[in-house]
Amino acid sequence: MFKPLALFIASVAISSAAVAQSANTDDEGSAQNSTEQLAAVEYEAPYEAPLLAANTNEKVMVLNVVTVRSRNRIEKLQDVPLSVSVVQGKELERLNATDIAALTQRLANISWNQGNQRTSSLSIRGIGKQGQTEAQDPAVGLIVDGVNYAYNALSSSFDFTDVETVEVARGPQGTLLGKNSSIGAINVTTKRPSFDSDFSYALTLGEWDTVQGRFAGGGAVVDNLLAWRGSLSVSKGQGDLKNAYNTDETYTNKERVSGRVQFLLTPNEDFSARLAVDIQPRSGERTNGRTIRTPTPATYSNGSINPLSEDAKTRLTRRWFTQSPAYNYTDYYLATDEVNNDSARPLITGSNGATVDLNWKLDSHTITSITAYKDYHFNAVNDEGTPFDIQRNSGGFFNDYKQVSQEVRLSSAQGGFVDYQTGLYYLDVNNKSEYQRIWGNDAGAWFASNAQYTTLDKDGAGRYLLINSLSGLDMAWNSPAGYQDINNESIAAFGQANWNFTDKFVLTTGLRFTREERDNRTSTHIVDSGFGAELNPSTVNDVNLGGFHSVNATTALNATTNVAAGTLGRVVTTVNPDGTTTKTLVNDNSVSQLKLADFLANKYFGTTIADATPGSAYNSLTAAQKAQVGAAKALRQSQIGVVFNEFDVEPYEKTLPAFVISPTYKFNENLTTYFSWQHGEKAGIAQATNGISNLVKEEKNDALELGLKSLLLNNTLVLNLALFEMNIKDYQQTSRIFDEYSTTLARQADPNAPDRYTNATANIPKVRSRGLEIDSIYSGIPNTTLRFAGAYTDSTYEEFTNSAQPSENGYTGAPPYQDVSGETLPGASKVSFNLGVDYRLPVFDGKEFHTSLNAQYNSKFNSDNSLSSYGWIEGRTLVDFGIGLGNSKQTFDVNLVVKNLFDDDTPSTRTWNSYTPATPRWIGVTFSGRF
Repeated sequence: MFKPLALFIASVAISSAAVAQSANTDDEGSAQNSTEQLAAVEYEAPYEAPLLAANTNEKVMVLNVVTVRSRNRIEKLQDVPLSVSVVQGKELERLNATDIAALTQRLANISWNQGNQRTSSLSIRGIGKQGQTEAQDPAVGLIVDGVNYAYNALSSSFDFTDVETVEVARGPQGTLLGKNSSIGAINVTTKRPSFDSDFSYALTLGEWDTVQGRFAGGGAVVDNLLAWRGSLSVSKGQGDLKNAYNTDETYTNKERVSGRVQFLLTPNEDFSARLAVDIQPRSGERTNGRTIRTPTPATYSNGSINPLSEDAKTRLTRRWFTQSPAYNYTDYYLATDEVNNDSARPLITGSNGATVDLNWKLDSHTITSITAYKDYHFNAVNDEGTPFDIQRNSGGFFNDYKQVSQEVRLSSAQGGFVDYQTGLYYLDVNNKSEYQRIWGNDAGAWFASNAQYTTLDKDGAGRYLLINSLSGLDMAWNSPAGYQDINNESIAAFGQANWNFTDKFVLTTGLRFTREERDNRTSTHIVDSGFGAELNPSTVNDVNLGGFHSVNATTALNATTNVAAGTLGRVVTTVNPDGTTTKTLVNDNSVSQLKLADFLANKYFGTTIADATPGSAYNSLTAAQKAQVGAAKALRQSQIGVVFNEFDVEPYEKTLPAFVISPTYKFNENLTTYFSWQHGEKAGIAQATNGISNLVKEEKNDALELGLKSLLLNNTLVLNLALFEMNIKDYQQTSRIFDEYSTTLARQADPNAPDRYTNATANIPKVRSRGLEIDSIYSGIPNTTLRFAGAYTDSTYEEFTNSAQPSENGYTGAPPYQDVSGETLPGASKVSFNLGVDYRLPVFDGKEFHTSLNAQYNSKFNSDNSLSSYGWIEGRTLVDFGIGLGNSKQTFDVNLVVKNLFDDDTPSTRTWNSYTPATPRWIGVTFSGRF
């Protein structure tokens, strides 16, 4: 708990020494740095105020300096030797772009991979789609007001309002920004407190009962000493897809409230302090379950027949489910305009945070300290997609996440031979996570194999067993572990310097070392045995589950003798010297276990218990009755699956380097070229796979970039180009790995059993992404600003020989994994671009007509992580449009907004038997103003 304070004291000591030894800098540079580093600095607009052209009523836009904060100081975009895109908050407001998905629609070569609030992720240059497990760092960093969010979920159900700018910096980051990120970072800056009074409001009314209210404002509390700013956002609305089970429930609805208050203290010109507190109360949005089912293909990729033995079509034709004539597979399970979920609940999220941002001006240097806390809560209760009581929670995470960070940074004044920044960073993360699964009364009839169902659905006793085989069973279920207590700690020292050899030639160098220490305590266990505790196995993987030993399926002891299902005892297999095996029935049940077996016989079959002879009541059951017990116990054990006692996985401890070398040459004020070599590493993962430690190595990225930044056509065109190549070693992604747990269990029954495999996060040897990026702004058309950003990206697996097999390769005898070397990564489009248009024209007396458009295009990509042939999503274009009228004083404005103007219905994801539908066109009206 003393590490943040220790880092702060150490940094002050470093800064004092640096100030004493620093080279002289001119007064103008010092004054400039002081202005930039103190808090209340406004961004410049991407163009100046409109100027009247001669002899015309048209207005000509002249581009001004676009500034960014991607390197922790305000700089001209054209001077930053990085591939950086920036979008202004005003542009976001005009089209009601408030969530993270809408923000990324306006930035080049970055995408938001929509899952639910916990599993969504950001990717840049086609990399990062799968970086989202609880113990894993995100590949793309998110920074909000100087605070790194070390967990993707922190941004997924939050409305970004009162935003000043959003920037994306591509390639490894970390020699300046607080938390290192291996692929890139998004930097969101909200409006800061000011001593000038400023209040604004916006009210949006739209389709699907949508109401969104936004308020922001502030001003001086004590002139020139204390200022404040507050913002409030309330967003509520139905989704486009109804739940037939309860038509008041829709997918994907909005239910968001968030508030933020900030205070700025400036007792003198050399010191400022900003305190910010934000709260997002817990609320629920239905995201999981937005799934449309399609018929499962009847053949596999090799042409063999798919028996569909576990398919919904087979299960829903069982007598158990056909008793409800109002529901059938074709009309309801395969419905294209609704879902039918009885147990699904809204995904509950909530978050709180606080930041203290301090800035000291010391002669020619500035010390910045950012102390921050952020927490996040997530709870999902899911459903299998029918109105039957199959799964009361078909698998949902319960997360409580907390992070504490401390950054202390020393910045020199700009100017002179060298200007630099250096600092220390500390981050402590704790994430307690439980993957919940609860089964219902109909679960046994759903999950039973055909043979088990036939055995149990014969009579009343069998159906009682069928219900109790799973009903009420509650588990911290294995995905990848039932319970995880994750602790990640990062301590880093970093620095970056600009060496100004001449007015035209600058060399940027940066270095970072991050010490990562990560541990994870984990288990998978039964929380509540439900109605059928007596059907539990005795032990699994040396975990006592409280049941008795019995043979759960007919087992051959030799060529002529079978042990009938349900027989008391267990079969022990031994290997003879000649390599043959011998099987022996061993009845090693304790007295208490035999009494439990008698209890079962009495409960389900009414058999009288003879206290003097434990086990006799159970042994008196008929062979058919014992077979029913065996079927019910086998069914229960198959759903319990992997269990293991709590243990500490192998920790991850390593020091990771990052660096940047980037020469820049300025031909003139309007033309700059640069080259950069960036190296970044993402920490490894301390995790368990089926109860066995499975340490994942760090991911290493070397990124090369050649860029050109230009201001052309009489300052009406900004045109920036970047050629890039990223080579990633040990890329962290789901892979097919050897399953030690399942192989060991299988060989206890059969020493000759083959190796078993499972899917888990692992290291992919080589991944490469390369291409061309374009960013431009053009204002040469009267009254109009055009923004264009595009990319051609080739992101491929250079070496990946053990990828999971897609569903269509599930035929008997298929290899346990596939080689996808040379294939394009999932989620990666070859071509992407976005186009923004803003047109503003004075009309009438003091009024302004305005219209805005944003179009985002992505070429086809595969949405399935195993690269299924069914997972391809065709190219799609999403267009948002706004048109409105306001007054020149900005006290009132009305704006008609249309999202997905052309109603593009391209699904967002697709598997071989389901897809996630697009969000259809939405129309709303926003009333806004200032006072």
